[in-house]
Amino acid sequence: MVSIIQLLSNHGNRMKNHNMEEMLQKPGNISQQEMSTYIQNRNSKNYEEFVCGWGAAFVNIGFTFPINKVMFRQQLHGVRVCKAVGQLQKEGMRHLYRGLLAPLLQKTTSLSLMFGSYYKIQHYLTVEHPTLPLHGVRIFSALTAGTLEAVLCPFERIQVLMQDRQYKDRFDNTAHAFKEVRKYGFREYYRGLSAVLLRNGPSNVPFFLFRDYAMENLPRSDSQADRISQDFFCGAVLGATLSTIFYPVNVVKVKMQCKLSGDFDNFWTVFQKVWIERDRKLKKLFRGVHINFTRSFISWGIINATYEFLMRNMFGSNTRLADSKS
Repeated sequence: MVSIIQLLSNHGNRMKNHNMEEMLQKPGNISQQEMSTYIQNRNSKNYEEFVCGWGAAFVNIGFTFPINKVMFRQQLHGVRVCKAVGQLQKEGMRHLYRGLLAPLLQKTTSLSLMFGSYYKIQHYLTVEHPTLPLHGVRIFSALTAGTLEAVLCPFERIQVLMQDRQYKDRFDNTAHAFKEVRKYGFREYYRGLSAVLLRNGPSNVPFFLFRDYAMENLPRSDSQADRISQDFFCGAVLGATLSTIFYPVNVVKVKMQCKLSGDFDNFWTVFQKVWIERDRKLKKLFRGVHINFTRSFISWGIINATYEFLMRNMFGSNTRLADSKS
């Protein structure tokens, strides 16, 4: 097999070749070596995916935090959307963005790790072990990235406590909540970790596999508006679909994390409790899923479109295989 170094050195000349032009117009015909070269070239810097992931999360949180708060109330209490909105109205605008800091810190860092670590691990394995099957590399990279994100579980934990109305008068702000939870031991920060791990890794795998497939097969677009809309709908459909599939895991996670002190019940134990509380009805277990779908559709659309926009305009990175022709 041609060494990866020789492949990289010859890539520039091959890109000018007419046969390569035809291959790029039909990405499905590209060999694993050519795909590996594409992956290596799009990861030329050490930080761009981390920065763009952070920026995408920052933009997203500002837009979707109030929607997320309504959905959270439905997940925790099993109430209808009108009642959840009514609860927020009674609490007033002053409390609408209460608890924003924790998800802002968590989401920006989480998405920075998610995108950055996924592409860096993929890049490393492709360079150091070029014979590994590409799908295997991507699956491993996605699982590892999801596991790394779980380190940020304390931010999700505090976000749940800050949004639960039973703690409305107990915690002044995010910093105060962190301080109070610490009194119960460091382990308390990671309550619900099993649910986070069950969600992060397994949901990352299909997200990145299908996202990469789209990036490698979408046609070249010279229109900024068309490009943004394509990126938005790609992320929106993927995010909304996966968020719906993993919705029950999030319901259990919220139930686990709204508890302060006491025994640490495992995921299956809490799931059984929730199942009984919801009268053993799947419909009630998925209560709030419609607003979750809407939020995820908007949220992941914004994330994907913003990420791609920043990659192109801040770093001049060709994230689509078809763009490699230019």
